[in-house]
Order: sequence, then structure tokens, then C-alpha cells
Amino acid sequence: MSPKFPLRLNRRAFLAGSAALGGSLSAPAVLAQAAMDGSTEMETDVRQTTRRNISSFRVLDWHDYFTNLRRGAILADTESRCVHFWSEDARIYRLYPSSVPMTDDLTRRGRTEVVRKVEGPDWRPTPSMRERNPEWPDYVPPGPNNPLGTHALYLSWQYYRIHGTHDTRKIGRRSSNGCIGLYNEHIAELFGLAQIGTQVLLI
Repeated sequence: MSPKFPLRLNRRAFLAGSAALGGSLSAPAVLAQAAMDGSTEMETDVRQTTRRNISSFRVLDWHDYFTNLRRGAILADTESRCVHFWSEDARIYRLYPSSVPMTDDLTRRGRTEVVRKVEGPDWRPTPSMRERNPEWPDYVPPGPNNPLGTHALYLSWQYYRIHGTHDTRKIGRRSSNGCIGLYNEHIAELFGLAQIGTQVLLI
């Protein structure tokens, strides 16, 4: 399965991208959000989570979700499990499959924005995560074992991130402890497109 799936506002590209993912409703297309207490997460056993689903993987119009595109806009849809990006001038549109939280109580919805961008992020569990998973390490440095992957966009909500993942099985599933996860190739592209102050809406 190829992780290269950034879609332009183009039906042919959409269909080609779907075919690259396997061309079936079991291919990845999910969107993620973060645990109310914090959105960074360790990898979980995705075999215990829901199946992949792209039945709602579709191009959207930014006008339905934002009043303007100041500094660009990111829409994370937890139902269709997709992340959408529009540039400030609306000339660039991307659509990515993502992971979403395993349960609704780990999900936060509403408007926020990108407040920090980090290439090679490190990771620490939130207090609530430590309570639920005392066996988790206190700290994971940047690298192949880091649950935030290669890049992270930090949001104005404490602990919430849009980030990469080294475990590609998570994409397209309810598999996260809170954050929105993307393939590393996709978060690297989104990292380059997004700005400090880019609007973010989680629905």
C-alpha cells in the first residue's frame, strides 16, 4: 500500500489516489483528533480497533466550514477520517487519509489554530495517559520510535497535535489516543504548507 495520497481538487487525481490505496472501501481514509487530556500517544494494537473505511472520503468546499482562508485552513473530519487543507489563496488543496481517536471520549471538536511547528518532535505522555498506562516511558526522543513521527503541528489546545506516525497501520482507523495522525510523507507536506496561525477545525 502506498502512503503517497495527497489529493488535489481534481476527480482524476482522487480516483487515481484511491486506486493506489487499493481501490476498495477497506483502504485508509480517516481523520484524527485528540484525547481531552492530551493528544500525543503511544502506538496501540490496531488489530483491536475498527476497520479502515473510505466511504466518506470526498472533496469538500472550504466555504462550508470557514468564513475566510486567512493563513490557510485545515479541516479534520473525524467521521470521514480525512484531513483537508486549503492555502490562503485557495490555489492549493490537499486531502489526506488519517487516523482518529479510538473512542468519542478521546475526541475534541471545535476551532483552534497551529501555534507551533516542530520537525523531529519529542514526546511525553500526558498525566491522564500515565494514569491509564503507567508502563509507558516518561520520554521518547525524536526518531523511529517516537509516536509523533517525523513532524508535528501543535495546536492551541494543550497536548493536541496533527502529527505523523511510523506505524502506517494506524492510518484509516480508530487507532489514536487523541491526536490526528498522518503518514509521515503527508505530514511533511502539510508541515511545509501550514503556517503559524493556520486555522484548524475539528468536526
